[in-house]
Amino acid sequence: MRAVQITEFGGPEVLNVTELPEPEAGPGRVLINVSRAGINYADTHQAENSYLSKASLPLVPGGEAVGTTPDGRRVVALLGTGGYAEKAVAPEEMAWDVPDAVDDVTALGMVVQGASAWLLLRRSVHLAEGESVVVHAAAGGVGTLAVQLAKAWGAGRVIATASSEDKRALALDLGADVAVDANEPDMKAALIDANGGKRVDVVLEMTGGEVTDQSLRALAPFGRLAFYGMASRKPPTPVQPAALMAHSTTIAGMWLAHVFQLPGDVMRTALGELFALAADGRLRVVAGGEYGLTGVREAHEALRSRRTTGKLVLDPAR
Repeated sequence: MRAVQITEFGGPEVLNVTELPEPEAGPGRVLINVSRAGINYADTHQAENSYLSKASLPLVPGGEAVGTTPDGRRVVALLGTGGYAEKAVAPEEMAWDVPDAVDDVTALGMVVQGASAWLLLRRSVHLAEGESVVVHAAAGGVGTLAVQLAKAWGAGRVIATASSEDKRALALDLGADVAVDANEPDMKAALIDANGGKRVDVVLEMTGGEVTDQSLRALAPFGRLAFYGMASRKPPTPVQPAALMAHSTTIAGMWLAHVFQLPGDVMRTALGELFALAADGRLRVVAGGEYGLTGVREAHEALRSRRTTGKLVLDPAR
């Protein structure tokens, strides 16, 4: 089968298309004929071995895929690795049936980005009706869905940040009340101004560096910042616990992998709600572009340079 393989860690240049033996599904695992694989920012970290979970070589990247099983089920699955290929294997408990009304791109957009947005708002910050919500990188995969979910769940004011006029226009089209230039030199002041002169209640942040630092300083009393990525690859300034008392603020971290350690099937609950909203037309995944296997380097370059919007997918038949 055709697949993308990494034999050394690095940037997009280490992604190579090759022929590999087809994977075999052992006990408790399911084989998927991949129709589309998801391309995530985390994949760029996996390629350079800078992700939270360390990788080993050789490696077929790609943590999510949608397709059909040998018995005809249409599923979307979390894989860990192996998605950038014509066939992939997933644990049975991490493969979920996809409703007919949900297309491939939407299914892939929900299984990582949608579930992340759901968890950030439901579990990490416990969004309450009427609260203001800042969504950084609002034109990205998680951001586009977080804007829509925050609005649907009663946020009083949704403030989106994005790096270009087109991306800010997209965030507004998805329901954001105001869009802020992500390159504002004084992000604290920009966020407070966008909230009518008041500090903000909730921030969803995945940029890192000064953006995290200034967003934290913009929080209202009992405000919450949920940190779920570091796209700039620049760490924020370390926070002293005593400093959180200044405004009774909270910082939460979120990594999707930990959802499987929660009691009950939280992931199935999240996907059930997300798929229902999508099927009813109340939540949409923004298609960010489709690439063939030979275009995978281009896709990673676009992600790393923050030129993308919405959900990127890989078609292994191309």
